[in-house]
Formats: sequence, structure tokens, C-alpha cells
Amino acid sequence: MSLHPSVAAVRRAVRRDLADLDPADAVVVACSGGADSLALLAATVFEAKRGSWRVVGATVDHGLQEGSAEHADRVVTQMRELGVDESVTARVRVEAPGIGPEAAAREARYAVLAQVAESFSARAVLLGHTLDDQAETVLLGLTRGSGGRALQGMRRTFEVYRRPLLDIDRQTTETACLVEGIEFWTDPHNSDDRYTRVRVRTRVLPVLEEELGPGVAAALARTADMLRADTAYLDGVAAAALETTRTDGGLSVEVLHRLPDAVRTRVLRLAALEAGALAAELFHTHVLETDRLLTDWHGQKWVDLPGHVRVARRDARLSFTQDPGARPGP
Repeated sequence: MSLHPSVAAVRRAVRRDLADLDPADAVVVACSGGADSLALLAATVFEAKRGSWRVVGATVDHGLQEGSAEHADRVVTQMRELGVDESVTARVRVEAPGIGPEAAAREARYAVLAQVAESFSARAVLLGHTLDDQAETVLLGLTRGSGGRALQGMRRTFEVYRRPLLDIDRQTTETACLVEGIEFWTDPHNSDDRYTRVRVRTRVLPVLEEELGPGVAAALARTADMLRADTAYLDGVAAAALETTRTDGGLSVEVLHRLPDAVRTRVLRLAALEAGALAAELFHTHVLETDRLLTDWHGQKWVDLPGHVRVARRDARLSFTQDPGARPGP
């Protein structure tokens, strides 16, 4: 009997992504119990037989929903039934004031997965984000108006993490689970329209597909890939340019003026991050305001950036410093 196309697509994606692993390497699969992560886990277990890898299934209980501990136990049972070599569950406390519950949960989850990867000396941690997740991320970035960087979507790889399913849509992962007889969980948060991402998923993308024709999600994902390549190149150029602007503990106004706009604004962003600005809160508007110290200089004293970083123009240089007066007291 021929293999179902959905199962084949997921397995092929995993095989391609893990082609660099050696026999006996360990790979961690983050599993929530949803269709995406279970399809990913099942495919990884199958491909591991050919590659002789060890597969570690990991689920994280964020404690944000009633019955979350029981759900985590069910996921562990499922992972074992699917044939993982090891299974891990961890409960985390989601506490990160000022960044919202979703971002706080994500930070806590990645911290645990990093610990799991270190414990098992894993070469890779696989995440189950799909093409649909990527399209939603690009649309959300578009609404922020933060330029190409916000439209890059999710990276395919970063640090030890990999996203093999970014070319696979959600329907394919759900079908793969159904074909293989894998019962999957649907997170109630995924239908809660209080969340912006849910409204994008259930309202915005369907309207775009209806009005513009099928393939919108795939087109958005392709756009993210192209922008990511362009941004990586420009970031490399900017990093080299930053070194040429350094002078007397700051950046040379004269040298900055000679840089193309696309490079100069990236140099300013890099300098701000180097000085301690918060990447998650440093928006394009902050960079443009900093750039005005060069392009629209009329004696303004400074620009304050997230992370208590202050940018000031003095004589012929820009200085990026931590502003101790802006820090909250004990």
C-alpha cells in the first residue's frame, strides 16, 4: 500500500532537515499534543530508525489552563506510544511582567527546552511551527509597520532549534495524524479571538484566500524567506560598517552620513543593541528617531531607547550610553 501524501510530506521534511545528523546523535522534539507537533514527532521517530538517532520527546506544562498537568501526562503517554527513546515533562512558572502572557510562556518554554537539549547533548531541538504559523507571523509583522525585519517571520534555524515544517501547512499535519491514527489535542486558546493571532488565523487569512485566491499563506511564507536572505546580507554589511564609524567612544557623524540609508539605520540599530537596548522593544520608530540626530539635526539633546539607553549627539559623534537616571529604584 502506498504511503499517504501527507505522511510522506512530513517525513520528507524531517529527513531533509536532519540530514546532517550522525548515528547516535540525539534530537529533542517539542510536543504540545497538537497535530503539528505530534505529526513532527511521529515522522522523527520513523526517520530515526534510518538515521540511528535517539529521539527525546519533551512537553512543557505552562500551568495556564485548568487540567494542564493531566494533559501533560497524556502527552507523555502518547510520546512513549509513538516510540520515543526518552520522554521529558516539565512544569514552568510563567512570570515576565511587561511582555504579555504569550511571550512569557514562550520564554519559559525555550528555557526548558534548552535545558533538555543540554541534558541529552542533543544536536537539535525540533519545533512544530508550520507554513500557516509563518503566514500569520508575517501578517502580524506587517501590521506593526516595522519594515523588512518584522516581515521575515520565524527563522528556520537558530541556535540549536529547527523548524522542519515551515513548508508544510496545518491541514497536512492534521491529515497525517488522522491517517496514522494519532489522536491530537486542539488548544482552546487557538479559537479564543481575544488573541490577535487567532483573529488573523480565523478571520483575516480566510478573507484573503476568498478574495485573492488560494495560496496566500504560501506566498507570505515565501516572502519571509526572501526578506530573511536580504536582511542577513544587509546585516552583515552593517556590522562591517559599524566598525568603520567608531571614534572616541562613539560613532562618527561624518562617516555615518556617507552610508546608504539602509545600511546607516542598521548600524544605528546594532549600536543601540550593543549599548543594551532591548531587542524585543526596539522598533523601527526608535531607529528613525535616532537617525534624525544625523539627518534632521537642529540641536535636540538626546533620544531615549528601550532598555534605558540614551543616544546623544556631541560635537561630531553619536554616543550610546546607559542612562542610570532612567532606571527604576530598588
